[in-house]
Amino acid sequence: MIIDGKHFAARLRAHIAAQVARLKADHDLTPGLAVVLVGEDPASQIYVRNKGLQVREAGMNSFEHRLPAETGQAELLARIAALNRDPTVNGILVQLPLPRQIDPEAVIEAIAVEKDVDGFHPLNAGLLAVGGAGMVPCTPLGCLMLLKAHAGDLAGQRALVLGRSNIVGKPMAALLLREHCTVTIAHSRTRDLADECRRADILVAATGRPRMVEGDWVKPGATVIDVGINRIQTPDGKGRLVGDVDFESAVDVAGAITPVPGGVGPMTIACLLLNTLTAACRQQGLPAPEVEPAAE
Repeated sequence: MIIDGKHFAARLRAHIAAQVARLKADHDLTPGLAVVLVGEDPASQIYVRNKGLQVREAGMNSFEHRLPAETGQAELLARIAALNRDPTVNGILVQLPLPRQIDPEAVIEAIAVEKDVDGFHPLNAGLLAVGGAGMVPCTPLGCLMLLKAHAGDLAGQRALVLGRSNIVGKPMAALLLREHCTVTIAHSRTRDLADECRRADILVAATGRPRMVEGDWVKPGATVIDVGINRIQTPDGKGRLVGDVDFESAVDVAGAITPVPGGVGPMTIACLLLNTLTAACRQQGLPAPEVEPAAE
């Protein structure tokens, strides 16, 4: 089975838009997301444009703050402080990567915890680790929703997370532990890495290495979630996007697998909308939104 993240994300966005409409009608509240972009990185510009479009399509307010590449850290922190104080802004996202003169950790820690819709603030990371109700990073949250939509109850399954970043690997492992999986985190220094992968009922690949996971690394019937987005050169010189899993060899072994593109990527932005909606409700003392599984 090919897990169609694009389809699931469309269903999730429609569900969020319906809840935003009710929030406006019942409480005169419109969630607002502020995105800050420093510099002119082409990929970041595309991401910011797509995020703004989907925020507006969901009925939310989108506030874009574009700053020149030479912006200093103090100026960026002052902008974040102003957004922290702005009651119309429920979520703040600073697009990464940042220019060299700016410390990304200082920026992440400057964002108000309750407005940290990326889920990167150390306090939100800590809440996730101890089972609290903090903001969850969007990509791992999207991965979990795809897994549950496909497999339902994950309890007791052996899960392997390939990658240990603060953005995907570590929070993904914490989410799977919440679902009562038996979780292993593997990485570049793991011994017998292929054998570790072959033991997993659930394999989440987030290494940033194109087609690293080969088909014979996958346990027959396993569910494979490919987080990687890598551009490789093709003989015609145009290039194409591939994941961290060699899809062509893995698709005949896995029981279910996400493609690249069209798998995890669309869910990441949809979960950003969900986090913004959740933040708006929490800040107004309203119940957190209930989200149906992204499945038929």
